[in-house]
Amino acid sequence: MEQAAGCPAVGGSYPQKNAEILSSQYGINLFLAGLLLTFAWAVHAVGISKSHLLSYLITLMLIQLLWMLWYLCRSCTQRRLIQDKDTHAGARWLKCGITLFAVITLILDSFKIGYYIDFSNCLSPTEGIFPVTHAVHTILQVYFLWCHAKDVIQSFKTLERFGVIHSVFTNLLLWTNGVLTESKHQLNEHKERLITLGFGNITIVLDDHAPQCNCTTTTLCSIFSQGIYYLYPFNIEYHILASTMLYVLWKNIGRKVEHHQQSKTPFKFHGITVGMIFGLIVLTSTIAIVVVYLIQIGGSKIKSELALTMFYLHAIFVLALMCTAGIVALLIYRLEDRSLDNSKNPARKLDAELLVGTAAGSWLLSWGSILAIICAQGHPKYTWYNLPYSVLVIIEKYIQNLFIIESIHREQEKVNDDIKTLRIVTISRGSTLSLTPLYKEIYNGRAARDSGDIPCLFKGSICGRENDGAGDAREEMSQDNSLVMHSASDFSFCRRNSVTNNKRRILKNIAAFLFLCNLSLWIPPAFGCRPEYDNGLEEIVFGFEPWIIVVNLAMPFSIFYRMHSAASLFEVNCKT
Repeated sequence: MEQAAGCPAVGGSYPQKNAEILSSQYGINLFLAGLLLTFAWAVHAVGISKSHLLSYLITLMLIQLLWMLWYLCRSCTQRRLIQDKDTHAGARWLKCGITLFAVITLILDSFKIGYYIDFSNCLSPTEGIFPVTHAVHTILQVYFLWCHAKDVIQSFKTLERFGVIHSVFTNLLLWTNGVLTESKHQLNEHKERLITLGFGNITIVLDDHAPQCNCTTTTLCSIFSQGIYYLYPFNIEYHILASTMLYVLWKNIGRKVEHHQQSKTPFKFHGITVGMIFGLIVLTSTIAIVVVYLIQIGGSKIKSELALTMFYLHAIFVLALMCTAGIVALLIYRLEDRSLDNSKNPARKLDAELLVGTAAGSWLLSWGSILAIICAQGHPKYTWYNLPYSVLVIIEKYIQNLFIIESIHREQEKVNDDIKTLRIVTISRGSTLSLTPLYKEIYNGRAARDSGDIPCLFKGSICGRENDGAGDAREEMSQDNSLVMHSASDFSFCRRNSVTNNKRRILKNIAAFLFLCNLSLWIPPAFGCRPEYDNGLEEIVFGFEPWIIVVNLAMPFSIFYRMHSAASLFEVNCKT
């Protein structure tokens, strides 16, 4: 009878596994078709225009909109169908981040609408329909993720798998379209800069997709056309974040949730002042470097070389600091004896895979630069700074990945129940004096600082704070009673706790510093400060077209790595 009862459960897993395989294959084919269409438009394939690509994307977004509306309506009418939640998925800070990127994406859509209105005489209607559809898609998707990112779907699982995976690859295609558009703009600027660096022997052919007509209002057209490319980095990050959150939702479909999941760990600024100060210094200096770089590069050969030298020296200094901070954090982990959490967690597994996978993009660029420096016959002075820069990029990502992955897999520190209930027993009319408030202060490292009282141990005895007023204290002091002496292990508790608090404080400062450093290193490539383009040495060794293809393929992953690392480090700071 027990086997008969168990057979349906075992057999029932096969349809769900088949649904997972079928839905993943559906999503991959959806993505490959869109990727090929995007590539065809990029290389000006015969018979393929931008309107074909936009029509395909509009269709995918409309299908996702219909599915999300159906899911939201069903959730409202049948609230009891979804009871389980994955507390690891869809963290509040992640939702806030994607909301910020979505708001800037809506501004980008408004710029595109204005751009279409000004060039409406020679643009396809799809270029006006696309930003409107995209804006509606963005608003509804952000609302959907805020409300349902933590859902563990247990009903209509086959249908939901196809709906969610469709949403994942729709966002990946929108991300690809944004990356390609932004990369083409950066490539055109790069080709113009190469002339000022003296690389006139490279064929300069601009890949221009500008409309072949005059603008109705020249000033507005200039604002829209230039503003669009400064907003694309936020649009790119929005879509990749949305696709990762939706992928976790897809992996959670039909999953049995463990009910002993971790509690919420809110972010606190307390105790991370040093890390924040140094991180803000790096962030401010990076913004200044980017501004000067974009002004100087392409102005003249001397100015361009100075801009590249300035960028490399700043990056070398920042990467060296990050390597040092990561090594210190790993050494602290080696000194601690804490077990790892090996429970099933799709969000955590995806974070680790994305860290290593996207780091490969910048590793590829770094090894290309190292090989170019070794093999090149001539070396301008600024190119030698590229060698330590490239080496440090490889080492820093290696160390940082190890620190982040170990941090998100470490179990949160648990306090012994015996210590939590530690009390001082006084033999005075059968009453007891609780040490619980004092323990909380000791554990949080605030006892002596807040009140000026002696928080813990002195002269071999245990002292408690006066809780019952001065009169009661004098009465107890006048009585011939004595305190029960505790063992040596009780006395060493405060010392151990002080060491633990110091380690936690150092780790939190390191996580805060690395968080701001990763945001700082995200800014240069996202906003056009790309020495891999402007260095010129790699184009000579590998050839212009091959190296540009490598950069265009690897750079989006390198940019995403920095933002994803910042998000992961924020989580590490909250958990530490």
